[in-house]
Amino acid sequence: MIKYIFLICFTPLLLWGDVSKPNVILIFTDDQGYNDLSCYGSTKHKTPNIDTMAKEGIRFTDFYVAANFCSPSRVGLLTGCYPGRLGIGPGVLRPDSEYGVHPKEFTMAEMFKSAGYVTSCIGKWHIGFKEPFLPNNQGFDEYFGIYHNMDPYEMTFGEDTMSLYRNEKAIEQLDTPATLTERYTEEAIKFITKNKDNPFFLYLPHTMAHKVWAVTDRFSGKSKGGLFGDVVECLDWSTGEILEKVKELGLDSNTIVLYISDNGGFKGRNAPLRGSKGHLFEGGFRVPAIVWGPGIIPEGVVSSEIASTIDLLPTFAKWLNVDLPNPIDGQDISPLLTTKKAKGRASYCYFDGERGVAIRDERFKLYKTVHGDYRLYDLQNDISEKEDVIKKHPRATAYLKRKLLDYEYDLMVHRRLPGRMTE
Repeated sequence: MIKYIFLICFTPLLLWGDVSKPNVILIFTDDQGYNDLSCYGSTKHKTPNIDTMAKEGIRFTDFYVAANFCSPSRVGLLTGCYPGRLGIGPGVLRPDSEYGVHPKEFTMAEMFKSAGYVTSCIGKWHIGFKEPFLPNNQGFDEYFGIYHNMDPYEMTFGEDTMSLYRNEKAIEQLDTPATLTERYTEEAIKFITKNKDNPFFLYLPHTMAHKVWAVTDRFSGKSKGGLFGDVVECLDWSTGEILEKVKELGLDSNTIVLYISDNGGFKGRNAPLRGSKGHLFEGGFRVPAIVWGPGIIPEGVVSSEIASTIDLLPTFAKWLNVDLPNPIDGQDISPLLTTKKAKGRASYCYFDGERGVAIRDERFKLYKTVHGDYRLYDLQNDISEKEDVIKKHPRATAYLKRKLLDYEYDLMVHRRLPGRMTE
């Protein structure tokens, strides 16, 4: 049986640098694929600022999100839990949803606030649309952004235009997302500057690169990758502006910046991975992830260790000596972020809501189909999941099958309900 993971917050760490109340900037892009950045192999998109982050920090090759769609992925990031444990997913929350993350859940923002941080969310929220589930009620002091995507399907549930919010007040109606990346960046720089003398947590979940793609004339037609490439290069510009401001204010020695996508990109943007957003193969769950922080994060590391967004909450809590009140699924990965040679997770489970769909260890990935039979892939030698090797490795199959079933059972038995408006 899989046991819950609790944090022991009194053990001293031998870290790469001083992580005493570091500022944290978490950039979370939307639908950006595994090979959409030049440091991950793209030849169409120029991303020099993000590439520099990778050279000066850690670039992960085996980093996973909690789900292969926006809403549950964001829930996993902010709570340290597989979304199915909280009754969220497998699909996304729509603007007419009557539920969201339960107020009793302890979010990443609430964790930082408990340690004396100023907290801000700038960008696309998409994990609850009623008052109890909005950013200001989930631990964020400030919010600026939109609640969900501007794609035609989601817009049918609400208005013809999209409301842009400051805290819980709609301040403007948008008919295009073209200006959002630049406006988010401007707000982020204001927040960083205002709080340069305070520990701060900035969560920046970009609207891009989710459809509908749009940029201003400043970025239009500049990329070899067409409009989508323009969107990616605008995100790279935004990242560069934020890093430059951090350095200008002298905060780089005590600031950690993370750049992660919320799930895999659409078809054709995740090579050499199989599958894409919404799929259960690697292309749905494995994402680009870079961590930067001179003096804290080691330089020039390319890590093939297994890690996940659900591991960030317990890792930050460890650094800040904060006890977590609820059982979670994430693991403290402090050594992986602060030393050049450290081990990551021994295994990782892939969930579709409450249904365990796969599990991997350092080498193998066991995949369970909707019909209940299994396939085994050797990720070390077959990253594209082309060959089923289940008959060649019965011992690995049996081991991973047992672990997946145990974790699936644990998730079902100890499932916590989401918050609902009827409460």
